[in-house]
Amino acid sequence: MSTPHLMNTYNRLPVTFVKGQGSTLWDTEGKAYLDALSGVAVCGLGHAQPDIAQAICEQAQTLIHTSNIYGIEWQERLADRLCAISGMEKVFFCNSGAEANEAAIKLARLHAHRKGIADPRIVVMESSFHGRTLATLSATGNRKVQAGFEPLVGGFVRVPYGDLDTLRQVGNHDRNIVAVLVEPVQGEGGVRVPPSSYLQGIRELCDQHGWLMMVDEVQTGIGRTGEWFGFQHAGIRPDVMSLAKGLGNGVPVGACLAAGAAAGLFAPGNHGSTFGGNPLVCRVAHTVLGVIERDGLLARARTLGERIRGGLAARLSGTKGVVEVRGLGLMIGTQLDRPCGELVKLALARGLLINVTADSVIRLLPALVMSDEQADALVDGLVDLVTEFLSGGAKA
Repeated sequence: MSTPHLMNTYNRLPVTFVKGQGSTLWDTEGKAYLDALSGVAVCGLGHAQPDIAQAICEQAQTLIHTSNIYGIEWQERLADRLCAISGMEKVFFCNSGAEANEAAIKLARLHAHRKGIADPRIVVMESSFHGRTLATLSATGNRKVQAGFEPLVGGFVRVPYGDLDTLRQVGNHDRNIVAVLVEPVQGEGGVRVPPSSYLQGIRELCDQHGWLMMVDEVQTGIGRTGEWFGFQHAGIRPDVMSLAKGLGNGVPVGACLAAGAAAGLFAPGNHGSTFGGNPLVCRVAHTVLGVIERDGLLARARTLGERIRGGLAARLSGTKGVVEVRGLGLMIGTQLDRPCGELVKLALARGLLINVTADSVIRLLPALVMSDEQADALVDGLVDLVTEFLSGGAKA
């Protein structure tokens, strides 16, 4: 089914799904697909998860929305839980990752003005992705998403990802810098994992200069990397953190968390959201956290990621055209030496859902609940597809 009334904002694949269970989706013709994308890192608990379905059903029959004019019990419970697992202190709830990053940018601006800096600048990274609102696409290090939307929002300084020396040099020469916004692992940028000391180094520079360290955990958060949050691999705490995607397992919810000096910046009237933090989404997000903890899914993300990554690396080793298999937890990228966007449709025809980002990186974002058998089937299918593609023989 198609309609001429939808805006042409997506280059959709020729398939419509009608049912899901775990890591399997079925289309309108009854064909089954192995889902290795999870709605782009959203459905970490898989499709039709029973606890999530029950939470949605019960809360929808009780109370969906009242607005933030009033107290919201599930919002308070979720804020307490998020702060307990992250070490952060305050939470603002919104509806998406872009909104969470907008809140982070506004916090940085408030921080600047309270320090008497009239022209504040935030350091952002090349190849980053932070959203598609005007401010977040301006922060994004991808010219394709910015083109046609000029003039962009000012106040951003861009440096190479993973490069502490350049960040240090910029900080020594620009007294208007007030914050650094960084992804613990770049997702849209090609599943790029920085050096192990990178986040620690940013933390040290932020402490030295009085900057806010702001981490975009929209894709890396909620267990995706094998810890609750990507920054926890570095043993540090940021000043600001943005969340969305996996927090709601498909229900739209975002959050901006703050600690230290950043925690007290917002006051009534500084920021808000009509739908943000309503009882329905907060109960679902609270349930997501409970299931991850109950079922040991952080450890599962680590072992499953190692299984898939190791399988791909071993079987593609020495294959001409494969540059690298890399990742952290269940963020896995296989970089080829050539553009490979056509692999998405080729995989779809074989019942496999994958993604290609940064033109030449096959990105896998499986659910934390994918079985070992499904993981092995994913490796088998992808190895066959890549091998045939690189030899010129892959066909739909």
